[in-house]
Amino acid sequence: MKTALIIPARYGSSRFPGKPLAMIAGQSMLKRVYDLAVRATQDLSDVDILIATEDQRIADHAKTFDAPCVLTPNTCQTGTDRAAAAIKVAGLHPDVVLNLQGDAPLTPSHFIRQVIDAFRSNPMPDVVTPAYKMTWEQLDDLRASKKKTPFSGTTIAVKSDGYALWFSKNIIPAIRGEDPLRHSDKLSPILKHIGLYGYKYNVLKSFINLPQSTYEVLEGLEQLRLLENGYTIKVVTIDPKGQLIHGGIDSPEDIVVAEKLLQGQ
Repeated sequence: MKTALIIPARYGSSRFPGKPLAMIAGQSMLKRVYDLAVRATQDLSDVDILIATEDQRIADHAKTFDAPCVLTPNTCQTGTDRAAAAIKVAGLHPDVVLNLQGDAPLTPSHFIRQVIDAFRSNPMPDVVTPAYKMTWEQLDDLRASKKKTPFSGTTIAVKSDGYALWFSKNIIPAIRGEDPLRHSDKLSPILKHIGLYGYKYNVLKSFINLPQSTYEVLEGLEQLRLLENGYTIKVVTIDPKGQLIHGGIDSPEDIVVAEKLLQGQ
């Protein structure tokens, strides 16, 4: 199964210009993400790893660590659009496309690999994405953070067969009778989404041509366009194995947080 692992890396972020080039504990963010992709796929022969950017400065930086990179149009609105454009520019013909955001340098590499393996073991889903079950302490932290930044962190409701019912910036599901659950299990029933996606290539091509959907606009979640249009999303529940889990880097302040997490390893 031919796989393209695309790393969208946009220079022109309004909140953090030049973000992929920002240094984190002595290494650029982009190199950290590229190294994650290499580690996750090092024993696979049918994977192409490709950085996709709109800016020559990022392309020049990718050359310093011998990473393949293509320039994509500045008109790409999302990382998903940029991933699709990169495949076209590079002339690739994959079966599956992974979209690994260039601002997610603390994504555990085994998360990436398990998304690939999920497609190889079951080619039925249209899309595969990972999540992990939060501890009660992590859930308390998420609830506290949402009082300040209500659109941070995405949770998922999943059917018994592992396919997504819904994604939300609210914490779903709500939990009645929480205290007994807290005393019976160290893990809560809440699944925290990790923003990594694997698409069948034909699904990706169709997806980027669909208009934005109602709930996608309301929640600000691109994946809801898939669900609203009848596509299936398989959720791979992953054991973090004690590794760092951190969302994307959105601001210079997030660099400080990431470096502290790395120091604590």
